[in-house]
Amino acid sequence: MKEIIYIDNEVLGGQTVFKGTRVPVETLFDHLEAGITIDAFLEDFPSVSKEQAIALLDYANKLLNSKNLDQLYAAVA
Repeated sequence: MKEIIYIDNEVLGGQTVFKGTRVPVETLFDHLEAGITIDAFLEDFPSVSKEQAIALLDYANKLLNSKNLDQLYAAVA
């Protein structure tokens, strides 16, 4: 994940961003929630690579489909 995302209190107040950019990770999920395709997101934010976006979604999928959901719940509580 360290190759995909970055957190620094000096960058956007500590929001999680795509590494090497100032694009919040949340923006990708907001776009998808609004029905905007990944390709359209990438057009809007060309500093994010398709590989970064796909890797993040893959990681989120694995995390949310983990058999250790109790640990996930505890981490976000």
